[in-house]
Amino acid sequence: MIQHIAFIMDGNRRWAKRQGLQVFLGHRKGAEAIKNVVDFCLSNSIKYTSLYTFSTENFNRSHEEVSFLFDLLMNEAQKKLSLFLEQNVRIRFIGDSSLFPASIVSTIESLQNATQHCDALNLNFLFCYGSRQEIIGGIKKFFEHVKSGMVALEDLTEELFKQYLWTSNIPEPELIIRTSGVKRLSNFLLYQAAYSEFYFLDCLWPEITQEHMQAALQSYIETKRNFGQ
Repeated sequence: MIQHIAFIMDGNRRWAKRQGLQVFLGHRKGAEAIKNVVDFCLSNSIKYTSLYTFSTENFNRSHEEVSFLFDLLMNEAQKKLSLFLEQNVRIRFIGDSSLFPASIVSTIESLQNATQHCDALNLNFLFCYGSRQEIIGGIKKFFEHVKSGMVALEDLTEELFKQYLWTSNIPEPELIIRTSGVKRLSNFLLYQAAYSEFYFLDCLWPEITQEHMQAALQSYIETKRNFGQ
């Protein structure tokens, strides 16, 4: 059975514009859709889900929008903390921690610490995340260890290199779903997605439903995965 399903949550701003609303309200509506994902994963015994929450490229947006996104994510996670604990959901923030805004670091640590014992579902917020940056960071860290004598260059394998990635102790996603009709990865889990199945939805992220996710899961189940054999 599938262990890990990942989501590229695309379309909040377009949803708001189609409704004649401010962009910020699109992000707020998109945050509400996360509950659908959690409920779906729990009901299907999926142990890991990763949400592309804020990319390194998103820093190019206006300061006002970026600040709103940070505040929204922290507020929503805190509001749902008691529910996550009740549902046995572990919260993790994965990305370039050096880019985490100082104003929310303590909140991130608090949420992670409060749920670290939970094991029904690992809810990963890929935050200040960029896959190219992750890979380059992993390479740099590996060569630092080579230089210090901790490892030898000839020790490098695919399995060893995975330990240098931000997602080191998380299984690779079997299924990646992207909303909004766009068919690209956008710097998301490039290394980890080598054998992932992709499912693209035309709906915008705030519109995603349990039925959409079930259709994606069924498509995955029906796909023959032979890994080159």
